[in-house]
Amino acid sequence: MPDALFAHPRLAPIYDAFDGDRDDLTAYLGIADELGAESVLDVGCGTGSLAILLARGGRTVVAVDPAEASLDVAKSKDTAQAVTWVHGDATTMSMPSADLATMTGNVAQVFLTDHNWARALRGVHAILGPHGNLVFETRRPERRAWEEWAADAAPHTLDIPGIGSVERSCEVTHVNLPFVSFRYSYRFMADGAVITSDSTLRFRDRAEVELSLAVQGYRILDVREAPDRPGHELVFIAERTT
Repeated sequence: MPDALFAHPRLAPIYDAFDGDRDDLTAYLGIADELGAESVLDVGCGTGSLAILLARGGRTVVAVDPAEASLDVAKSKDTAQAVTWVHGDATTMSMPSADLATMTGNVAQVFLTDHNWARALRGVHAILGPHGNLVFETRRPERRAWEEWAADAAPHTLDIPGIGSVERSCEVTHVNLPFVSFRYSYRFMADGAVITSDSTLRFRDRAEVELSLAVQGYRILDVREAPDRPGHELVFIAERTT
């Protein structure tokens, strides 16, 4: 079940406003160019920011997400209708083979159990063509990002066109490593409505991620720093080998 942040019809349309400029996506465009990817599967595409950028470069893009409200936002932004949007996930969909699959943001960390993470990797593996690539990022556990979240808990208010002022606050609700839970609360000033969204992420260390990839038939080509967040995240580039 997707978090309300992505699935609620009042929260999905304001996601981009609070998410800010997606400087992190430039690196993914560069990697797609580097790998010569002409067809891309964007797993957990959310509101479609990366998928639309990839399609503008002339690539064939399929974007999948389990949150229908986020897909509605993505479709409204895709004025050229250049992306194929799919409601679901990589374990249930079928499509022609892709050169590249991507998971940006926290997507790789929402798979809390080893079983679900393995299923996601297998699902992507089945869609990738021979020597196709999977690229994703994950937060370094040793950076203890949740401590920064807890220290920066002051409410933040934005005036969003067509919606009005919205106040967002974040609270870290539970830390039991490798799991970290947190809650976003949104107050809509126009009518006073308060909507909350609870999330949990799993923080896997580098060795754990590398082993999971090897078991599911991937070879790691490179592990890089996220250029917009050096020292905070790792970007894995893996190749399908079997």
